[in-house]
Formats: sequence, C-alpha cells, structure tokens
Amino acid sequence: MRLSVVGVGYVGLVAAGCLADVGNEVICIDKDKKKIADLKKGIIPIYEPGLTEIIKRNEAAGRLSFTTNLKEGIANSTIIFLAVGTPSSADGSADISAVLAVCKEIADLMDSYKIIVTKSTVPVGTHKKVHEIISSNTTESFGYVSNPEFLKEGSAVEDFMKPDRIIIGTDNAEAREQMNFLYSPFMRKKSKVIFMDAASAELTKYAANCMLATRISFMNELSGLCEQVGADIESVRTGIGSDSRIGNAFLFPGVGFGGSCFPKDVRALIHTGNENDSPMTIVDSVQKANIRQQERFAQKVIDYYSTSGEKITLAVWGLSFKARTDDVRESPAIYCIEKFIEAGIAVKAYDPEAMGSARALLADQIEYSKDSYKALENCDGLVILTDWQEFRNPDFEAISTNLKNAIIFDGRNLYDPAYIKKQGIEYHSIGR
Repeated sequence: MRLSVVGVGYVGLVAAGCLADVGNEVICIDKDKKKIADLKKGIIPIYEPGLTEIIKRNEAAGRLSFTTNLKEGIANSTIIFLAVGTPSSADGSADISAVLAVCKEIADLMDSYKIIVTKSTVPVGTHKKVHEIISSNTTESFGYVSNPEFLKEGSAVEDFMKPDRIIIGTDNAEAREQMNFLYSPFMRKKSKVIFMDAASAELTKYAANCMLATRISFMNELSGLCEQVGADIESVRTGIGSDSRIGNAFLFPGVGFGGSCFPKDVRALIHTGNENDSPMTIVDSVQKANIRQQERFAQKVIDYYSTSGEKITLAVWGLSFKARTDDVRESPAIYCIEKFIEAGIAVKAYDPEAMGSARALLADQIEYSKDSYKALENCDGLVILTDWQEFRNPDFEAISTNLKNAIIFDGRNLYDPAYIKKQGIEYHSIGR
C-alpha cells in the first residue's frame, strides 16, 4: 500500500518505519527542513531501541522516503496518517491547531479519494472538526479514521510490531476494510483489531493513559504512607499484584511519572471533563499526587543536607523520564535537579542517552559526566532518578570509594536495602 505520514516526531517516525518494514511504500513529510535533511543522511532525531536499524533498512530498500513537500506526499498516497504534535495549552487542553491546519492543507491538495488517519492524540470531538474542515475545502470523497497509538517509549518498535490491540474508529466501510488490511501483517497469530466509532477511539486513548497514571500515583501515595507506618511498599506491591483482578503492571513506586504522554493526557482529560460538566475528579487527584511525589522526594534529599552548613554536591544518575529513551519532557529527574539547584546544591549528572536533551533544558546549571562513576567523584551522595538497566547492578565498592560520603537516594527502588547496608552504604529509598 502507498502511505504518507505527516509529522516525523516520535509517533510518526516509529509508525512510518514499522509500516514500511512490512512492505508498504511510506513517505514521511515534515516542515522541519533540518530534520528531513538529517533523516536523509541516516541521522535519527530520537533514541528508541531498534528504530535506527528499521529506518535505515527500509530507506535503503526504497520503501521509506522523506520530504518537506506535502503535495508530493498526498499525490502519491492513498492513506494519510496525521502524527503532528498536540501539546498542552495553558488551560491544560490539547492544542490541536497543527492537526486542523494540516487537514486544511491536505484538503486543498486532494485530487482523488483518500483515507485520513489521525494518529495524534486528540480530544473527543476532534473527528467532527477534522471532517468539517476537509469536507469544506475539497469536493473529493474521503474516509476518516481515528487510530490512536499505544506505544511505550523504550519499546515502541516492539509495541507497534506486536501490539496488544489496534483501535480503529470509523463509520466508513471502505476505510474500515483498508485499515484492517493494512494492519493484517501485525495480526498473524490473532486479530487484535477493535472497531468502534471515532469518538470512542479518541476517548479510549486518554482513558488508557490516565488509568495507567492512576495506578502509578496510587502506589506513589501508598509509598508515603508506608514510610509513616513502617510498612514496606515492595511487599505491598507483591501482595496486591498477585491478585488476578489487579495484576502487577504499573505498580512500581518511584519519583513520579513524566514524559510526553501521561502528564499531557491527564491534563487534557481533566479539561475535557470540565468542559462537558463531567469533572474527572480521580484524574485530577492523580495529577496532584504526581506533583506531590516529585516534591516529596526532592525535599527528602534537600532536608537531609539542610543542616550540614557546607556546600553540597550531588551525583545524579538518570535524566530521562524513564529508561531506554532520551526524552526529558516533564521528567521527574529534571524537576528534582531544578529543586536541588534552587536549594543551593550543585549537581553532577550522568545519563546514557539523555545528556543532550537535558542540556537543552538545564544548560550549564549542572555538570555533565560521560562516565557514571566519574560523576561520583567529590560528591556528597548519589541520587538515582531513572531506572536504566546499567544502574541495576553497579559496582558498589566503586560507589563507596568515589563518593565523599557513601549515601544513595534511590528514586526507583532498584536495590535490596539489606544488601546495600552490608556494603556499608547509607540507603534511602521510597516506601521502605
């Protein structure tokens, strides 16, 4: 099939690469001339395991191309995916202006039947606005599909190639048939395509992310209670996760959730509820709980050193909002570091992939180290803020030797407290 993907950000690039990998001809379109030029040179703008290989392989095979020319992409495609950004507005709503603008451009360029597919995360009712804009600016017939993405950063390629489910929101029979065929290579063992109306598809995306954010925030709030009453959050997690009605996914306590999806989608669902006189009180509490968790952990570290009377320098391991990505958008690590800086604490940081992204936000407010152990030198303690694999079984002797004081503040509960104590290291974790 001949496809185009408008918007070569995180979602668009992963979708384009994976769809090309099963034999489709895919044109990637973006207004960012530098991004397109870099992609043509084989420079991938984001870190995502497996993505570089899949992009280069399909470009070399001639199935994947890059352009800034929207007209070229529309003319040579039957199905057009919209994957442009929908950032948060000041009031918390999702800004869909880019989606609507590109729909107007597409309508002006259409010269035959097209299927317009929204991959961008958009609030309920967007399908009506998109349909109105396109139908008002072209006499050509078209099908519309809401096809939200469910990709986890760090495993997005695998998630796309082996999806839990694929949501197709449309009332157009031809679009339904074409989308079912398009996704059939990913359904070889069992069909996981779920058909519904566009409004339900739009809401499903927000509902899924907010449900997961709720599980995380519940465990984070519970971890605070555990610290007050002397319970162990890891034991509690194991206990409730063994209940088949609950399961053990997304029950890991930590320093809070971040990234480009959960915070933005939580805010957007709260806004949609308020607009429709149906307040999302649980989701509103999730947002507040997430902020409190980040504040609580940062303050725990700051309070520990508040009476030292000396200039404190802390080593930080982890800058991205989660492992296996270079994404620092709304990262709890960045939040905590900014709080440390406000408290007069100097920071030396290391992250295997997110150093460049973090520098764009923090500039020279902190020192950046290319080596995790060198980051510890002359520091008064180590703060772990991202659960990268390489942090899970480090050289504790080197940690003790390199730090001025052998202290770890673990925002991801990576280690067994009893084991760390035997290593002669003072250990502070979450909910234990």
